[in-house]
This record gives sequence, structure tokens and C-alpha cells, in this order.
Amino acid sequence: MPSANSVSPKAVVTHANGLPSRPSKIPGPLRFPTLVTLSLVLSSALYSIAARYLFIGDLGSVSRRLTEWWEVGGLVGWKAVELGIGWWSDYDGVDLASLTLLSHLPPLYLLHKFYDIHPTTVMISLAIDMITNYLPFRLLRPLLPAHEPTSHAVSVPNRRILTDLPVTILTSLLAAAIYGVVLYSSYASWLSVHLVSYFDGLKDISAAHSPAFPFLVLSLIPVGYAAREFLFTPFTGSTSDPRDALAPAFDPATATLGETLRYNLWGYSKRSKSIITRTVTLMLVTGLNTWLHTFVTIEGAENYGALGWSAIWVVSSAITGLAFWWVADV
Repeated sequence: MPSANSVSPKAVVTHANGLPSRPSKIPGPLRFPTLVTLSLVLSSALYSIAARYLFIGDLGSVSRRLTEWWEVGGLVGWKAVELGIGWWSDYDGVDLASLTLLSHLPPLYLLHKFYDIHPTTVMISLAIDMITNYLPFRLLRPLLPAHEPTSHAVSVPNRRILTDLPVTILTSLLAAAIYGVVLYSSYASWLSVHLVSYFDGLKDISAAHSPAFPFLVLSLIPVGYAAREFLFTPFTGSTSDPRDALAPAFDPATATLGETLRYNLWGYSKRSKSIITRTVTLMLVTGLNTWLHTFVTIEGAENYGALGWSAIWVVSSAITGLAFWWVADV
């Protein structure tokens, strides 16, 4: 007979990352609504405090007035979608914080560089978005083993790589350089004309004419580190699926057209599929969030302008994912 202090197996929550969390007192169907509610309440409270005491009111000078219910509802709904993507993809708090930085920085970067929004305002706003996504996930879900490589409570593949400081620096610099090259190339070719054509009310366009590439890359190191944590770390710290070795070998001589297409498009190992899925997720979330928070919330921003600006960051995400996939497989 179990003792009075024993925990029922049904009370223990085990996630796809393989780590059982502490016994949860929140019923399963209520966990995601709880997550969304915590995030929204925390976000509202922190932005109210910041507006009153930390002087981030200059965002209001360039913000579009949202007078329709569907405009406000769309932004709140998108917030829930972001959290839902992370929740049902079995991401942890570090994943969500990294994804938030990568997807929320582009419109804030635009405001800082071309609308003279103070960098402190940008950093506070970004920090609030990251905190309000990280904390609810951290409360309701444990970290992935790959995000706790120094813990010896679980076995982590490639632990030495994940804890090696030079590797961390180099992979972060690699991602920062990729983002920097794409942004620098855009500045040097089409972006200046695009900004003037589709953004009304720009305060300063000089950043598009005289970008210093080394300083541009250095300023993007936080982006590089976030990309490393979201893409490289989970991929490097994941185990191979034994079923991959048991799968029948592909024979192009006997395969049908459908089997050939399926093999060429999705015939990868489970580990490779994971980084492909994360890269596509990063591209979609970054693209949609950048477009939404540029076109809907910035006064004078046109649809084509927002699409062009978001395309820069989507392309950067795709190239970074491919680069990390190659580096981790070497």
C-alpha cells in the first residue's frame, strides 16, 4: 500500500524533453491558459511600471493609435500564438527568451536606428518581452538538458562542446556575422530607397548610408548568442534516434515518385529534422512578428515597407539555421 506521502504517477508531468517536472497541481487543460494569463498580466504590469518610472514614453511619439477592437485583439492574439508555438513545440524558458529576442528585436532596431528612439527604451522593452515569456515557462516547465549542460543530474550529449567557452564565443560570433552581412548588404543595395519609399516620418536615415560592418556585427552579438541557444544548443545536445539506424535504406531504383520526393524533402534523421523545424519556426515567428509590429504599430509604416524589413531578418534566420546545421554535423 502506498504511503500517505507518496505522489501519484498521474500527478507527475513528463515533457517531451524527457525530464519530469515537479508534481503539478494545475490540471492539464488549464496549464496553457494559465501560461497566457501570467504572461499578459506580467507584461501589462512591467510596461506600466516602465512607462511611469523608467521613461520609455518616447515610443508613444511614433506609435500608431489603435482605435479598433480587432487591432488590439490581433496583438493580444498574436501574443497567445507565440506562447502556443513554444508550449506545443515543447520549448523551455531559454528557448522562449531566445526566440523572443530574435523576433522582437527587428521592429525595435528599426525604431532606434531610423526613428531616434533611445537605446535604453529599446533595451527595456525587449527585456520586458523576454522576461514575460521566460518566467511563465520557467514556472510551468523544466529546462531542456542541453540548456543545463553543467548539471550532472542528467546525461547531456556533447557536454564538453556546450560548456566550452571558445565554442560559445565562436558560434555566437558566427550567427552575429551572418545577421550583420545580410543587414549590411541590404544597407549597401536596396534598403535606403525602400525605407524612404515606404516609411513616412523617418527621423534619421544616416544609419543606412554609413554602416560600419565591424561595429554592426558587435552590436548583433546578443542576437548571435540567442540564435545559438535556440538553434545550435538543442541540436548539439540532443541524442540520435535509434530508429534512424533501423529505417530501411532508400533505393532510388525501386522507389516511387512519392517516396523519392518524401526522401529528398524530409528523409533526414530526427536530429536534423529538429533543427530544420526550429529554423522554420524562427523564420515564421520573426517574419510575422516583425511585419505585425512594424505595419500595425508604427505610424507611417506601409505594408510593403514592413514586408521588406521583415524579409531581412527572415533570410538571416534561414542562413543561420543552415550554418549551425552544417557546423554541428562536422
